[in-house]
Amino acid sequence: MSQNPTLKKIAERLNISISTVSRALKDHPDVSPETKRKVNELATLIEYDPNPYAVNLRTHSSKEFAIIVPSLSNYFYHSFISSIEEDARIYGYTVIIYRSSNDPQIELEILKSCRHKRVSGIFIAITAQTKDMNPFLKLDIQGIPVVFFDKVPSYESCNKICVGDAHAAALAAGEILKKGKKNILAIFGDPNMSITKARLNRFTDCLQESDPTIFLDVIYAASSEETEKKVLKTLSKGLKKDFAVFCMSDEILAGAMKAIQRMGLKAPEDLGVIAISDGMIPQLFYPEITYAETSGFKLGKLAFSRMMKCISGSSFVQTIIDESVLVSGGSL
Repeated sequence: MSQNPTLKKIAERLNISISTVSRALKDHPDVSPETKRKVNELATLIEYDPNPYAVNLRTHSSKEFAIIVPSLSNYFYHSFISSIEEDARIYGYTVIIYRSSNDPQIELEILKSCRHKRVSGIFIAITAQTKDMNPFLKLDIQGIPVVFFDKVPSYESCNKICVGDAHAAALAAGEILKKGKKNILAIFGDPNMSITKARLNRFTDCLQESDPTIFLDVIYAASSEETEKKVLKTLSKGLKKDFAVFCMSDEILAGAMKAIQRMGLKAPEDLGVIAISDGMIPQLFYPEITYAETSGFKLGKLAFSRMMKCISGSSFVQTIIDESVLVSGGSL
């Protein structure tokens, strides 16, 4: 088996030092144009490629970003990943995608792997049970910046890129009030997550402050399947007048709509439906679902910009919020 071409072989063939070959390939100004030409021609001829692992050891960093998400079934995360990949490619980075399965132990193992790989930076939506910030602080000390997005910690001294959770909830509540709905079934995710708390608090405050006579039934669901079961149970008791269903995420919306359809109900004739969404799931139904937009793609752009500032040496932390817009469908 033939050996891979190395800097040493190029140096021996041209009778120059290995360091000169290395500098020539990096277009160093100390190397003459003629030597650079010879080195690059020979490197091309023998198809020389730098060993990425050796480069990582020398530079203490790879040209890879890690994206860690709880699940890959979420369209919001697909949009976010696409956005990061698009910008990373422009800057010469590749992207590794990890799924934590919403398990903090798996999340820790992934962080350890990222540290060993010497990734250039980490984008992460944490699990619902993640409380200890020390593993993330250690990464930052070791020169691996971490940008939290979507599901972020309450810890203040870190870079967080968030959708406008409170703003999105307020937009949804305002539209419900505008349509004169009096009986609301509101479905939220894990009650321990900061994203749930922010959306729940703003949504309930907006409704109760504007119309104290509104009846609000709040339930929690960790998945589409659980949402479907709970909504079926609620709807089977019968619909009250001016009834509407609010879903705090795409995953919850998918489960709620399945339950609504199984009951033979239609929006907006039988009940109103509104959600906070990235925009893809609402378009799957007719009429389309009214939603407060939270764009994973736009969030990815903001997160990548923040990451590149960290890599460039920015030492201050920042929380960036992408505000929502209301997209009207025919479901409310």
